Amino acid sequence: MKNVMEYLLNESGIRYRDTVCIGVSGGPDSMALLDLLIKLKKELDLVLVVCHVNHNVRKESEEEEAYLRNFCKEVGLCFECMKITNYGDDNFHNEARSIRYNFFDRVVHEYNASFLLTAHHGDDLIETILMRIVRGSTLKGYSGFSKVIKKEDYTILRPLITITKSEAEEYCKNENIKYFVDKSNTKDIYTRNRYRKYVLPFLKTEDKMVHEKFLKFSETLIEYNNYIDKEMKQVFNKVFQSGILNISKFNELDHLIQTKIIYNILEHIYGDDLFIITNTHVKLIFDLINGERAQSMVHLPNNVKVIKTYNEVRFGYEEEADDIYEIEINDIVNLPNGMNIERISSSLDTSNNVIRLSSKEVVLPLYVRTRRNGDKICVKGMDGHKKVNDIFIDNKIAKHDRDIWPIVSDANDNIVWIPGLKKSKFDRENDKNCDIILKYY
Repeated sequence: MKNVMEYLLNESGIRYRDTVCIGVSGGPDSMALLDLLIKLKKELDLVLVVCHVNHNVRKESEEEEAYLRNFCKEVGLCFECMKITNYGDDNFHNEARSIRYNFFDRVVHEYNASFLLTAHHGDDLIETILMRIVRGSTLKGYSGFSKVIKKEDYTILRPLITITKSEAEEYCKNENIKYFVDKSNTKDIYTRNRYRKYVLPFLKTEDKMVHEKFLKFSETLIEYNNYIDKEMKQVFNKVFQSGILNISKFNELDHLIQTKIIYNILEHIYGDDLFIITNTHVKLIFDLINGERAQSMVHLPNNVKVIKTYNEVRFGYEEEADDIYEIEINDIVNLPNGMNIERISSSLDTSNNVIRLSSKEVVLPLYVRTRRNGDKICVKGMDGHKKVNDIFIDNKIAKHDRDIWPIVSDANDNIVWIPGLKKSKFDRENDKNCDIILKYY
């Protein structure tokens, strides 16, 4: 622990009269760190804020909260606490972690603190690395977690990463520091506990300083990851813009950079929930990109969908309901796709953005609606009918655009126009009489 104290004094960046937050569970590791910071407080006249989360899953939780509250009052520390009253259906440990760090972040900003310290130690690092190797992860994920994390306006420090849990317990014993033991940490129902109970002891019989080897492994991976991240960022905006991945440009890159780009996109989508994404999900995305089908889709957790349309891949969310509409055309219609259909008095435009109709040939009123299964149109200049869906395919219209593309029909549901794409046999030439002119823009 002497080395930890020297780090806090000389290398951590903590300065005279800084405000420092510390996450304290009441276990031996966090109580040992708290004791070190109390000693540091005397040296540097720090403002120390203890942050405690009552996970509310054990009867001892209330006792632990009360002890810490009274302890902080006695020694003159700020104490902030939150109690978790409800958990969702997510993985308990991951959900609790997310709640904790959201709470810590809020307290850090309330106190305008420069640092947040947590009591993660070397054993925690070993467990995390092993779990991710078995489960599958990224280069960054395989590194476990960092000793130092620079946030926008504060720094997270994990100064105990160089010691083991037993060293923290020994320190508490020698310094007569009270701590609590979470009995749920011995239950085999939790994955981390199984690594802690069965794998870690074996590794320590092979080498009692194995935590130092894992720390070096972690630091090496972080160094390599940072370099690859720098390379990836130089090309990221060239291949991914406005939520769309350009497949041609993407395929010009090395596979390692491609993988980093995919994970970077997913990290922006999932944030702290990125742990639910596995190698299998990333492989699905690569299969989508490299597949022969011009249009296809894969579904990811949390209603995220990845859609390939010809040379583009979009990342988005599942819609709760289809954007189905049917609107009578009078003067002007504002469409869900951001375009408009307006009835105008005259036009010389002969493109597919303007249609000229005679009320003697169509049944009024006219409607604009979304496509329906089996829709067909008598295309101008062609014999017979053509499926609307085939027209979308011919024009390489993305599936998500097809679902809201406007279809203009008369009162008998005869399709007279697919704005911007095709006009029907009902379209009249400029030199022919007409009393209805519609413009799509």
